[in-house]
Amino acid sequence: MSDSRLRIGVLAGEASGDLLGARLLIELRKAHPELIVEGIGGPLMEAQGLSSLFPMDRLSVIGLVEPLKRLPELLHIRGAVYEHFRRFPPDVFLGIDSPDFNLHLEQKLKRIGIPTAHLVSPTVWAWRRWRIRKIRRAVDLMLCLFPFELPVYARHQVPAEFVGHPLAGEISPVPDRAGARVALGLSTDSTVLALLPGSRSGEVARLLPHFLKTVQALREQHPRLEVLIPAASAQRRRQIDEVLATSSISGVSVLDGDARLAMTAADAVLLASGTAALEAALLQRPMVVAYRMSAPSFAVMYWLATTAYVSLPNILLNRPVVPEFFQGDVCADTLAPAVSALLEDDAGAEEQRLAFASLRASLSLDYAERAADALQALIARKKKHDA
Repeated sequence: MSDSRLRIGVLAGEASGDLLGARLLIELRKAHPELIVEGIGGPLMEAQGLSSLFPMDRLSVIGLVEPLKRLPELLHIRGAVYEHFRRFPPDVFLGIDSPDFNLHLEQKLKRIGIPTAHLVSPTVWAWRRWRIRKIRRAVDLMLCLFPFELPVYARHQVPAEFVGHPLAGEISPVPDRAGARVALGLSTDSTVLALLPGSRSGEVARLLPHFLKTVQALREQHPRLEVLIPAASAQRRRQIDEVLATSSISGVSVLDGDARLAMTAADAVLLASGTAALEAALLQRPMVVAYRMSAPSFAVMYWLATTAYVSLPNILLNRPVVPEFFQGDVCADTLAPAVSALLEDDAGAEEQRLAFASLRASLSLDYAERAADALQALIARKKKHDA
């Protein structure tokens, strides 16, 4: 295998995948300085040399029903990407998350002899378990971020490797709360709550009004409560500002990004279910998780779900350490008591922190190095087989 001309195809549909891909490309380029990368990704992967065939944001859709509205465009993009790699086969194709888009593409590429890998396992352990049959047809290697995923793939004879989660190596095990508060201009002895209503428009629209009503209820017991809302993007900043303008609430600081800094500074976090919950756990911040989807999407997800928990900390720990609230239960009447308990009862908050320490230990590996080694081993096996 030539170190100078390794060529890989890669496709990420969201910002989280762009980040994972960029770290992997940095590691691969150490061994392959002239690495050629094509596919779809965002600015972070483009900074590492990716030639993106389409803008990544054209793939960023959420839910089960919403993507149907964009189906013709998504099918066109997928067909064009397949045709490109059919004409210019890479040494390996890596799909990063976005399983509904990537698995079909991976299956077609595998059929024409291109080795395929997938980074970030679809949640077959939680719902739509039958997808593992498609995964077996589509990928030569599944790269898992969580250790509990390996037995699922072993039972179905799908080659898989646990590469660790990048956040576990990136986030300090001793977060500097005092330093974060100084950076944000907060008093070291104030009570601080971070609100993370999500990175997508629909999430913010469905969650933020209820989060703000929760703050109003909390201030009856904590009148000097300081509130931070990190905006995931300029678009979300405008949306958050518009919601705040229609609310009577005051004393809320909206940040441009800085979600990790906000969570580090906080005594507790109220957030949308997703990767941010894992980040909060690695920061050892007590939290309450909430989520609201469109009614059709939730009805389908509820019917197909096979796990007792939805937030990643609870799934990883296999017990309800973090309070979870969904759909109609997302309201001030339920959220405020749950958050207040974390602000007032240090024993309850400490129980979460102790659980989060064991969670960190289970995820701490050198993600980028292990993922790069796994991809290079897959390429070597394919070339040996074809020789």
